[in-house]
Order: sequence, then C-alpha cells, then structure tokens
Amino acid sequence: MTTGLPTGSLLTHLECPRTGESYDADSLQNLSKVGAPLLARYDLDRCTLKREDLRTAVGSLWRYAPLLPVRNDGNIADLGEGWTPLLKAERLRTHLRTPDLYVKDESVNPTGSFKARGMAVAVARARELGAAELAVGTAGNAGSALAAYAAALGLKAHVAMPDDTPKAFSAECQALGADLALVKGLITDANAHVQIGIREKGWFDVATLREPYRLEGKKTMGYELVEQLDGELPDVILYPTGGGTGLIGMWKAFDEMERIGWIGSRRPRMVSVQSTGCAPIVRAFENGEDHAEMWQNAATSASGLRVPRAIGDFLILDAVRKSGGTAIGVTEDQIHAAWGEIASHTGLMVAPEGAATLAALHELIRTGAVGRDERIVLFNTGSGLKYIEAWFRE
Repeated sequence: MTTGLPTGSLLTHLECPRTGESYDADSLQNLSKVGAPLLARYDLDRCTLKREDLRTAVGSLWRYAPLLPVRNDGNIADLGEGWTPLLKAERLRTHLRTPDLYVKDESVNPTGSFKARGMAVAVARARELGAAELAVGTAGNAGSALAAYAAALGLKAHVAMPDDTPKAFSAECQALGADLALVKGLITDANAHVQIGIREKGWFDVATLREPYRLEGKKTMGYELVEQLDGELPDVILYPTGGGTGLIGMWKAFDEMERIGWIGSRRPRMVSVQSTGCAPIVRAFENGEDHAEMWQNAATSASGLRVPRAIGDFLILDAVRKSGGTAIGVTEDQIHAAWGEIASHTGLMVAPEGAATLAALHELIRTGAVGRDERIVLFNTGSGLKYIEAWFRE
C-alpha cells in the first residue's frame, strides 16, 4: 500500500491503563510515566465501518484501517499480514469429539508467525512519526518480523535474541539485513542488550508492549474471528502466552467491536496457556495476584513461551479473570505429544506454542472446565518449520 492516501484512522490519543492519563498519539511514545503500556484510543462514535462493508475489502489486516493508528498509507508495507484462515479441522474435531472446534492458523503470515501483525503496524507508525532505527529484544519471531518490515520500508532494525534460539530465526534476521546480536540468557537479557543502543544511540524500542502499536496489529485477530464466525464469538479461546500481546489485543478488540455495534456484551472465556517450565501468569492467576513475579530458570522448547516476566501481566490477568477464563500450564512432554497429534490430524506443522493449546484443551476437557460441545478456538501462532531442533529433541 503506497498510494499516499489517508487511511481514515480514527486514532485520537494514547491512554495509560493504570492512571487514565492521556498521551499525544502523534509523537513517538514508549511506556507511560508509571511504566505501563500505553493503549491507543479511537473516536469510535465516528466509526461507520460495518461488517458487510468488508466483503470486498483487502485481504489483510489493513481492512480495519479506520481502527488502526497509521494515518497515511504511504507508510505501510503490506506483505499480506493478517486475514489468516480459521480452519474447521474436521479430522481433529472427530478425533477429540469436539464438533465446534477451530484452529486459527497464524503460520501463513509473513515471516511465518502472528508477530507480523504487530510489527506491520508498529513499524509503519514508527516510520510515520520519524523513527529511522528500531530495536527489539526477542525470543525469535518478533525479531524476524521487525527485520522484514524494516527492510520493506528502508529502516534499520537492531535485533537481539538468546543464543540458543532456533537457527531459522537468526538466519532470517541476517538475510533481511538486520543488525543481529546473539546473547546468553533469555529474552530479558536480549532486551537488556538492546537497551544500551536505545539509551546511547537513540534507537526506538519496539519490544512487546513497550510501544503502543504492536498491540493494535495483534487486536485484528479478534476482529477477524467475528467476521469469520458471521458476527458471533467462540465460547473459549486458548491462546499461548509469552508476552501476551495477542490476548490483550483481542480483549481490547472485543470492547471496540461492542462500542461500534458489531457484537454484544458476551465475551469468550480467555485461556492463557503456558509451559510449566515458564508459567508466571499461571502462578499469578492461581495465587490471585494482579502481577506476575519473575519466573526463575525459565526453560521450554516453545521459545515464544519462554518469557519469564511480561510487562503487560496485569492486563493479561485482568482479561482472563473478567472473561471467566483461566490460566494453565502444560509440560514439555504434553507439548511434544500434542505437536504430533495436531499435525497428523490437521496437516498443519504448527509451532510448539500452538501445540501447547491442544495439550491444554485435553486437560480442560478432562477436568470439565471446557465442554466438548462448546465453540472452541485454538491459536497456532507460528510455523513449526522454524523449530526443527525442538522437534528432534533428545
């Protein structure tokens, strides 16, 4: 999209979810004064976008342009992000005896994961506001996505990731021209590495929820579910949770859609799925806490779940609780078994994060927390082809 025409964005301001304080949306922003993620707000009373208007819309997340923050589409590099399939997965339905089960397959996004949604919007908006060099600490997929959109728009990407991240991610970042650093440790250590360049060289930080607009790209998964289910919502959404931006984004989308008249007040039960090797949200949920303490010695084959502390923890927990949902951890053995199970019954080589949602569904059905006849959506957030080392585990 390079026509240079206005997108009709209804963006008005940014808001701190802790204090309610407003921030200027037309200057580069990171966290609020109290260290909270900033949320984009729109003049929803002026939104005239109807679901029926979208029948012939572009087949990407930019179909929702008025409800996204980019004001001029000359700043957008549309690589085909979003509008991913919601698959009925008939053989998996039969296998599980869950007749209303769906898989939302994010692996078909550019760079093979849902991270393309967030970076497409964040990089476009950063360019629009004058940023030239962007930086991210990542578990893998976010770095690939940043590198891709920076390359498409002629910006410089600085990426740091743990040195034991599957090699597909580092190869992709290097091929796309990013400045790549492999660091010992976890995503928290990768974030600490790029902070040096952010402080000393003025790079703009696009790490998870440290700027406002990756969330906006991720929220489009919620809009798509409503479109693809003909104006309805599922009963349960199982979402693999590292930083949790997708879960927070969908919860935000549901509120926006109610305000513009697309849906009513009913919400899906949101289920945050983590590995037992790194489950800070699960622990905080079970303990009735509003924030999740740092998880020590985090370890899981699902790199995207190896996030020992999420800056948006309070937003994740709030969405899960308000929806009547839950948070659940699954073991590495359960993830690996579910990985083969979902692949052999759907034809999808999902990411281990996606497999974790099937492992969690087994547990929730077993305990009665989810009924087999409910409408269930599993999110596969990426391609398993990037995790070949994890598949051939010892």
